[in-house]
Amino acid sequence: MAGKGFTVKKNWDNPIEHPMPASASVPASFVIGAGSRAVPVAPATVLAPMAGVTDTVFRRFIRHASLFTASTTNSASPASIADTVTNQQSGCGLLMTEFTSADGISRMRESKRKRYLTFYDDEHPIAAQLFGSNAQTLAEAARIVEDSGFDTVDLNLGCPAKRVVGCNGGSGLLRDLPKIAEIFRAIRAAVTIPFTVKFRMGWNDSNIVCVELARIAESEGLNAVALHARTREQGYTGQARWEWIAAVKDAISIPVIGNGDIRTPEDAAAMVDRTGCDAVMIGRAAPSNPWIFRQIAEYTATGSYTRPSEADRYRMIRTYFQMLLDEAEASQQLPRDARHGETAGKMKQFASWFTHGVAGGAKLRQQIFASKTGSAVLDTVDQFFEARLNATNSSDCEEELAVFPLDDHAMAGSLTCEG
Repeated sequence: MAGKGFTVKKNWDNPIEHPMPASASVPASFVIGAGSRAVPVAPATVLAPMAGVTDTVFRRFIRHASLFTASTTNSASPASIADTVTNQQSGCGLLMTEFTSADGISRMRESKRKRYLTFYDDEHPIAAQLFGSNAQTLAEAARIVEDSGFDTVDLNLGCPAKRVVGCNGGSGLLRDLPKIAEIFRAIRAAVTIPFTVKFRMGWNDSNIVCVELARIAESEGLNAVALHARTREQGYTGQARWEWIAAVKDAISIPVIGNGDIRTPEDAAAMVDRTGCDAVMIGRAAPSNPWIFRQIAEYTATGSYTRPSEADRYRMIRTYFQMLLDEAEASQQLPRDARHGETAGKMKQFASWFTHGVAGGAKLRQQIFASKTGSAVLDTVDQFFEARLNATNSSDCEEELAVFPLDDHAMAGSLTCEG
């Protein structure tokens, strides 16, 4: 969720180019929890919770954009592939919802909750992230999350937005570790599914609490922690300080998920190499490069990864926009005109992400922003890319990697900020 002065930036400040480590790579898998409720995550990659982004359509889009199947024709040996590629999709291992108000979830009618807690069978494993400051309200919301069928519940202690912090939620709680411990105990007592937390290093540089907080989480029975290696004061600026991820990893025995400044597979592998973290979490890079999870899995298995062509980008944009239209048509939770108006707005929001790196993208964005309906947006995308692709050797497009092999079964599962 963005607040004044803390809008989630689409770019990075002086990004550091990390060479691919000689020996390290993102782990093939890790496990959250233990016993019958343990949740295997394979590969060890997590889609960060992002308000206004990680709804059910985007989550399924990422899950299927991430498809990658290793074969014996790859450069890695079959045995190596078997060791490193462990799930059918081999892309994003764990999806997370938008971060959601515990107050809202606990108070609203069950019919309205579905708008926030809906997910499909093909989204498992999936975590629901909650924010709030009242321990009992958070515990009640966590019970609702568990009853709704989510695999894990996560507490947001990272959002820097003023309206969240002003209610002592998100990163605002980092100034009150005893309160955090109370919340941990209440949620842990309320649910049997794995319970995790995502937090920042601290409020500011004079209040770095991430190591102490991680130790409290472990002592209160949490099953994993995720650290965005920035302070609340930093927002989304400056460099993420990965050394604090390493410090947290050294301090506790439960899994540690690293987050901050992962833009490429090289960055993901470098974070694992430098910090020893058990998994990586990716936020801003996912909307601008939906292939990043697949690329990470592909590199892990083969030592190289495919970069998207312009034809791939066209398929990516068109697929997501069509999914939005289909979801709006199927939904009964808003009046039809409101649903389709909301969809057109979502398309325009994502246009600035998806057209990043597209030649002539500024012109396409202008045309999308001028469109009045979702169908008009889709027509604009078709006309733009078809003109471009027809002007080149279009026969090459047939040989490009089919990034979205979605079928009716994949899309018809039964219903069941970046924080």
